[in-house]
Amino acid sequence: MKLLTNNLYIVSTPIGNLDDITLRALEVLKKSDIILCEDTRRSIKLLSHYKIKKKLISYHKFNEQKQLTSIIKYSKEGKILSLVSDAGTPLLSDPGRILVNECLKNGIQVIPIPGVSSITSSMSVSGFKDQFLFYGFLPKTQNELEKVLMGLSQNKFTQVFFIPSKKLNFYIDSFKKFFSGRKILIAKEITKIHEAFIREDIDSLKTFKNPIKGELTIIISEKKNQDKIFDEKKIVNKIKKYLKNHSLKDTVNIILETEKINKNKIYELCLKIKNEKNS
Repeated sequence: MKLLTNNLYIVSTPIGNLDDITLRALEVLKKSDIILCEDTRRSIKLLSHYKIKKKLISYHKFNEQKQLTSIIKYSKEGKILSLVSDAGTPLLSDPGRILVNECLKNGIQVIPIPGVSSITSSMSVSGFKDQFLFYGFLPKTQNELEKVLMGLSQNKFTQVFFIPSKKLNFYIDSFKKFFSGRKILIAKEITKIHEAFIREDIDSLKTFKNPIKGELTIIISEKKNQDKIFDEKKIVNKIKKYLKNHSLKDTVNIILETEKINKNKIYELCLKIKNEKNS
């Protein structure tokens, strides 16, 4: 395999098990003059395992802009460059987008070297429909998270997220609010020694008493068109009653405690009644 200069190779690397790397990826890394790494300390473990010694340059979200000029210069000098992330396929919730766009502006070809990804690995064992939306890392604050999930909950497709394990319970509470009626797969430490897949109906999912360690990929199943038919007149009377002494948000939560109905439907109905009351 002959590598061309004036190219940037986007190389997928293992997400855990070091054997999960393609022969082509190894050849590209061996023939690269410079390997751009999200974290050189992590990448060197993989490279050392395969006895690859190359010049490593740190390239991460905090120095992306700063490194552009020198990287483009290296490429124009005829250096063979490859980009790797800490694990998996680069640019998927990892740095690299700024570099790729700069390369394209400068006539530098960007070549993918496919390989493992926690997104596709998790989807392949989920049992959910393969029409899916990958969002990446969700917001960390309650207000921003609810805004995002309110919109995403209207999407009928399977959805994939990354979340930090230490905040799993925080996200579970929000998933239960916005994805009622769906199923969830929590994929933990994929391809590693402590790999585990937790499958549950979202409505039945309980928060974890002991924190789960490791990297988590979350998959929410497709939306089922099976919203429970409810007595709208009865619900409207309840809403009117509670809105007299409670906020819109509290009224929604009170109704949800006794009625197994989609939260968004309740919210829309409460908002409509509140607006009619104020008009």
